[in-house]
Amino acid sequence: MSSRLLREAMERVWWRATPPPAPLRLLSRLYGTVAEQRARAQRAGAQRLPVPVIVVGNLAVGGTGKTPVTLALVELLRELGRRPGVISRGYGGRGPFPMPVAADSAPAAAGDEPVLIARRAAVPVWVAPDRVAAGRALLAAHPEVDVLLCDDGLQHYRLGRDLEVCVIDGARGHGNGWRLPAGPLREPPERARDCALLLVNGGDPARYDARALGFELRIEQALPLRGGPAQPLSAWAGRRVHAVAGIGNPARFFDALQALGLQLQRHAFPDHHAYVADELDFGDDVPVLMTEKDAVKCGAFADSRLWLVPASLHFGADARMRVRQCLQAALEAWTPPPP
Repeated sequence: MSSRLLREAMERVWWRATPPPAPLRLLSRLYGTVAEQRARAQRAGAQRLPVPVIVVGNLAVGGTGKTPVTLALVELLRELGRRPGVISRGYGGRGPFPMPVAADSAPAAAGDEPVLIARRAAVPVWVAPDRVAAGRALLAAHPEVDVLLCDDGLQHYRLGRDLEVCVIDGARGHGNGWRLPAGPLREPPERARDCALLLVNGGDPARYDARALGFELRIEQALPLRGGPAQPLSAWAGRRVHAVAGIGNPARFFDALQALGLQLQRHAFPDHHAYVADELDFGDDVPVLMTEKDAVKCGAFADSRLWLVPASLHFGADARMRVRQCLQAALEAWTPPPP
């Protein structure tokens, strides 16, 4: 069985309500034991940095909306008068680490999501599998930074943190509730209760916790990869387009486009996929719409068919105010580590 077919078979097990097979449940318990031992060891040696650290992460593998949340938190921190920087693992990048990330950095070296953040947020971004090393390098290069956001670092316990933000996909939730490989979870569902902020992407946040706050990602326009004016997605209503997504949950992107009336040919790729030009040659001149995360890897061979669809985050009701208050409280309570 190919790796793609195996992954699809595993995901069918993860996201359905029925219990996983017994051998997978046994492996899941073993994974949980090893993961908890590793987490305890990392917590015991956790290192604090000389500025407040806010960690954004999730419990389930795949996309939940962590990067849009990180971008939204950057803006809220700026509103509070802070000068944020962002650190990340740089998943899929080859380094050398730790390394700075700019808007024109190669995703193959730095990872696709850090490049996206550098382009959208215009803040200092550094990446390394060792997030402590990334944080120290960023602060050495940018002494003006007074708060760090760690994108996708909830399970990186070696990094001391002052505020944890857990992001949940409201449509898929915790899946079957089992840890890897029997289910999609890195940690058990109750781990979310330890986080100061629990943000749910779509659906009813109250399903997960009384404290949970909801948000949604909206798509409204597309931008040509080669440059030029934006086009409202409504202009393609009723027309056939190719939709490309190499993200944790491609169906979310596809469904959002379809809800706007576009007639889709869906092309799902693995998360963090490194594209080559031939993969986007579908034998016609029909527009190709892709997520922003995919687009950062396709600029070198972009032609007039390729369009990126940026997503904007919108908090529900009073959620934005409550997130801002939580950030402010954490910053005011912070005390520097001993020298």
